[in-house]
Amino acid sequence: MRLATLDNGTPDGRLVLVAPDGASCAPAPVATLQQAMEHWGTVAPALAGITDYPEALDPATLRAPLPRAWQWLDGSAFACHGELMDKALGVVSVKTGKPLMYQGTSDKFYGPAEDVRFPTEEFGLDFEGEFGVIVDAVPMGTSAQDCLGHIRLIVQINDWSLRKLAGPEMKTGFGWVQAKPPCSMAPFAVTPDELGEQWRDGRVCADLLVDWNGRRFGAANGAPMDHGFHELVAHACATRDLVAGTVIGSGTVSNANYREIGSSCIAERRGIELVDFGEPRTDFMRFGDTVRMQGTLADGSAPFGVIEQKVMKA
Repeated sequence: MRLATLDNGTPDGRLVLVAPDGASCAPAPVATLQQAMEHWGTVAPALAGITDYPEALDPATLRAPLPRAWQWLDGSAFACHGELMDKALGVVSVKTGKPLMYQGTSDKFYGPAEDVRFPTEEFGLDFEGEFGVIVDAVPMGTSAQDCLGHIRLIVQINDWSLRKLAGPEMKTGFGWVQAKPPCSMAPFAVTPDELGEQWRDGRVCADLLVDWNGRRFGAANGAPMDHGFHELVAHACATRDLVAGTVIGSGTVSNANYREIGSSCIAERRGIELVDFGEPRTDFMRFGDTVRMQGTLADGSAPFGVIEQKVMKA
């Protein structure tokens, strides 16, 4: 099933079930996606029993499926991306064998077509294409294998970053604050079965097509994660319970053949240029620039819908 949240003037919007053709929707048995996650055991069967979709789905009313969350934890599960980012940011990451993860801004997720505002271009405006999962309540210490059963929904995310603030913040030894503004979500949160065989081993094995100002920038696939989402969830719950509605990201989708298929963020491209030419040649975004992201299955379908946004001056 595919779920969406419509703007109704409230902070959390109104939850609907999207018809298979994407043209219509039906009211959900609970008001919001957060409520659905908290009562998934009873809400999911009720959603699955809906067969009539009486409302036309107006794309202009679509918000992030979860407009705000109790918790947003972002991983960095693609090794080649991490290596390039170390070069681009001028830092040396400690290698522990454990998943990398930080806790980011969760009180707002931008909608899929919402303009994104920044105070200045000088901060190094960058997009980051990711996949993510939303879990129900996960008890502390749950094994990775059991965490698979707690992954209820899969989403597509644009994790906005201010790159010129990131390196200095990392070097302090504390986490990101200023470098990581709110993320964006594609309009549809989908159950794992919607991806069919392209949901394997806790991984979204789909291409993430990224276009910057109308030109293809990257088409990396989500399959080669060093740690699957179930392992990221297990890492997150190792010392604490995870509340229902926790969102966990994959980190920037990246493949080892990045010179062939491109990148999902500008900073990675700059890291490649640093390796190839001794200096970065691609600038960051400017006000008025647009970015478009679409997770695409082998049959050409886009189960998450599309993120298409413009960056603007605050």
